[in-house]
Amino acid sequence: MLTFDRVEVRLGDFELVADLGVERGARVAVIGPSGAGKSTLLQAVAGFIDLTSGQIEWRRQRIDGLAPGVRPVSVVFQDQNLFPHLTAFQNVALGVDPRLRLSEVQRANVERALDRVGLGGLGERKPAHLSGGQQGRVGLARVLLRRQPILLLDEPFSALGPALKVEMLDLVSEVATETGATVLMVTHDPDDARRFAPQTVLVANGVAHPPQNTTDLLRNPPAALRTYLG
Repeated sequence: MLTFDRVEVRLGDFELVADLGVERGARVAVIGPSGAGKSTLLQAVAGFIDLTSGQIEWRRQRIDGLAPGVRPVSVVFQDQNLFPHLTAFQNVALGVDPRLRLSEVQRANVERALDRVGLGGLGERKPAHLSGGQQGRVGLARVLLRRQPILLLDEPFSALGPALKVEMLDLVSEVATETGATVLMVTHDPDDARRFAPQTVLVANGVAHPPQNTTDLLRNPPAALRTYLG
């Protein structure tokens, strides 16, 4: 289980508190008004933001004191975390070795990951020569290769059209099933939550609430979410 134990994050006048647990292997959407702290919640797990108080545990072991690079976490942001000067192959290979000094076995594993997400034969292309959907697949290939138990998605497909976004969400579901990852996905779109996540964490008024059934939450949203959804 991923546990937020009386977590508090303060950034200037902003404050977010979280006291909740996410079951191992769960797929959870994170939804709420803009500026409520959805990305802050993910960044606290990844180690990009320090906690003011409380602790974050994974399988009963504290991870909030660990450096970001050694946490059991993979993150995909809106820009897919891609380096524009590197090829798709190299961007994926960073998940194996940041120095890009790969053995033949490791190179073969990168090629397999690219094939798995539908990018076979495109490894030498740089991000500027890939479509938005293909860039998203590069990010997912790296996730597949790293096989970390926690996957954090911060609106990685928000710029895609509806049909392509659905395709990418389904691919994320396949990758999560294949790796057994626990997934937290920030989204502004309730349809994304319905399609991808059986459970949803509502972040509103400075509080990240415990996961709730997605269908029930969106069918009968509390006032803060109802105002946001319109």
